[in-house]
Amino acid sequence: MIPRHPVRPEPPGILNLPAVAERRSLREQVTHALRAALVVGELRPGAVYSAPVLAAEFGVSATPVREAMLDLAKEGLVETVRNKGFRVVAVTEQDLDDFTELRALIEVPATLQVARSASRADLEPLRPLARETVAAARAGDLTGCAEADRRFHLALLSLTGNRHLVQTVGELRKRSRLFGLAALVENGRLLASAEEHERLLNLIIARDLDGVGRLMSGHIRHLR
Repeated sequence: MIPRHPVRPEPPGILNLPAVAERRSLREQVTHALRAALVVGELRPGAVYSAPVLAAEFGVSATPVREAMLDLAKEGLVETVRNKGFRVVAVTEQDLDDFTELRALIEVPATLQVARSASRADLEPLRPLARETVAAARAGDLTGCAEADRRFHLALLSLTGNRHLVQTVGELRKRSRLFGLAALVENGRLLASAEEHERLLNLIIARDLDGVGRLMSGHIRHLR
């Protein structure tokens, strides 16, 4: 059972959330941005956030933010607090270890499958995503880095042709938390981890299965 925390509304102007442009897929954009903020710890476990405050951070109206938070509540990532907003659901260290173990069991062999079967033409479109991860890490943009990392790995796994596998890994990533990324920015380890994406891509293109397995296993462990 998840322990209850006292209601601690967050004041405006203290989060490092990305700006979101007003367009048709605004709700989806906000949802992805909030998930990334959850993963990197910008939205803190146990804290309560109101839709208007988050909307001010994004620079949009409260409606798409409220809708996005309701989507996250359905996924079990936040819970509603009557007349207050949404509380971020905490996860335990054991949960995080279990998520990491499951990801390794699924993603390492799936990535090896891609290395055996995907063509260079299939793989090269992923290179801009790999470089986007590096650019975000270099800039210290934690949520941007987490989102680019998510997009890269799910796009890579989609080359297996198994949409259920991609959905499963996507769900595991939603529930993961990458606490302490700010410290990794300072010592350069986040950038080093981001740079592994393009190296992984090169190993896959070269069909270096041993190298792919070692790098992918280490990459997941490093993030934990």
